[in-house]
Amino acid sequence: MGSRIGIDLGTTNSLVAVIRDGHAEVLANVIGERQTPSVVSLDDDGAILVGAAARARALTHPERTFRNFKRDMGTDREFSHGAKSFRPEELSALVLRQLVRDAEAALGDTIAEAVVTVPAYFGELQRRATRDACEIAGLHVERLINEPTAAALAYGLQHRDRECRIAVLDLGGGTFDVSVLEIIEGVIEIQASAGDARLGGEDFVGLLVDALADRAVERWGADPRTLVHARARFWEACERAKCALSSQESVEIEVPRPGPHRQTDPLLLTLTQDEAHALWQPILQRMHPPIRRALRDADLGPEQIDEVVLVGGATRMPVVAQLAQSVFGRQPLRTISPDEAVAQGAAVQMALKTGDDQLDDMVATDVAPFSLGVSTVESHGRRRLDDVFSPILERGTVLPASRVERFVTAADGQTKLRVEVFQGEHSLCRDNNKLGEYSVEGIPAGAGGEQAIDVRFTYDLNGILEVDVTIVSTQETSTLIIERSPGRMSPEQVAQACETMRQLKFHPRESLPNTTALSRAESLFTELRGPARERLGMAMRAFRLSLEEQDPAAIDGLRRELLALVERFKS
Repeated sequence: MGSRIGIDLGTTNSLVAVIRDGHAEVLANVIGERQTPSVVSLDDDGAILVGAAARARALTHPERTFRNFKRDMGTDREFSHGAKSFRPEELSALVLRQLVRDAEAALGDTIAEAVVTVPAYFGELQRRATRDACEIAGLHVERLINEPTAAALAYGLQHRDRECRIAVLDLGGGTFDVSVLEIIEGVIEIQASAGDARLGGEDFVGLLVDALADRAVERWGADPRTLVHARARFWEACERAKCALSSQESVEIEVPRPGPHRQTDPLLLTLTQDEAHALWQPILQRMHPPIRRALRDADLGPEQIDEVVLVGGATRMPVVAQLAQSVFGRQPLRTISPDEAVAQGAAVQMALKTGDDQLDDMVATDVAPFSLGVSTVESHGRRRLDDVFSPILERGTVLPASRVERFVTAADGQTKLRVEVFQGEHSLCRDNNKLGEYSVEGIPAGAGGEQAIDVRFTYDLNGILEVDVTIVSTQETSTLIIERSPGRMSPEQVAQACETMRQLKFHPRESLPNTTALSRAESLFTELRGPARERLGMAMRAFRLSLEEQDPAAIDGLRRELLALVERFKS
């Protein structure tokens, strides 16, 4: 029959969870870790590496390594190296494939179905792109769930007997979502969602990189942002600094100079929490509008929120907790793991979907994060105003939902019209996102305003839209299939991607623990100097020799020693 899982497909890291004995449990991957980096790399033989091994290669082989591609879901961007080229959906599919393989190994069973999470502020194109990625990975997914909704489910599983209003602030690696919800006797009702699909922890790192690069220009006279390897090294150093500043008052960043001077002219920068917070102010200011919008849509003031729950790895930064406290006037909670809550909630949603008896007292609702409508023409006397956005289904509508609006022909003798579908909140369509269009023909000729057309929007629990157009006088109905929107993969492209996936060469799964250990050591080796570098090099050589001799006991022991040395020199 197969197992059913919940998947948090994240920008930075991805996780898998299942429900066991009424509790959500995150599964470990092939190297025994609960988080799998959402990173893909090509090894020297062109084989695919996914996860921790790929992430370690971002420093040593940045030109062969792809990350942060979730931000480009639903676009036509391509990530390339040599003759190989990947769309964001294909890279996400590679991560999903690895997650499924690790889950099958952990459970000793095949995976029959999954619930996959998406940012609440993912639009129609991004959600359909996520569905395409699941199809390319060969994963059966009937349900997408918003990330803060998933976090609310994880919270509700632990506190289902409470009655309270909660604001969930979900700041992941690449996206920021805010959801306002109410829990009453096991019923979790999402009242409003808002967010920014291009705001996350990676942006905090990026500002540190820019500041460090400016210092490098002063010191070295060259901008490392223009050099692939130098930028990767700066990014790695600043990512570690961001994490360190979550628990330390200051951190020292050291980056070797690119080229022959790397041993003698390193760049040193001491950064305090206050200095970092000053750099991050532009990002922190961007977090306020989504919070205000979610509260306004829920018709609540900050003082009416009982609890604030932080979700996502980036919320570990003290500056985020400080922002939440300043807005809501109370200390935010971390009663559930910020890193694991979304995956746990996806597993809860899967259990609810399959009717798990252990969760029969829980119910969850969700809302549309965007308004959806069509382009219309308005007449004002003899003047006409084109490009007017007419919402049919407004943001905040409880899902699933179906809404219909009636429109009339604008001109005498009009026998056809074009239905253009948009997503957004602006009054003019040109400022919103166009999802697709459909030409309706066969309208009986008549005077302007005489013939009526009904446009029905049906929005399902996955945030996927269907549009039906009916000519009222003839009752002839057409369905708008949004397949050819800019950035959307066509069915033929999805089929080709599935075939390409079957032909790709993947790094052997059983050797991933060894490959990951060597990749992490090699990444650190490029940064060290002196005795530490020499000692790490000796450990790497001993481990490589054990791999050639194929002695399992020696391999396991030397791998543990190598990883322990890596952790020691990283700290």
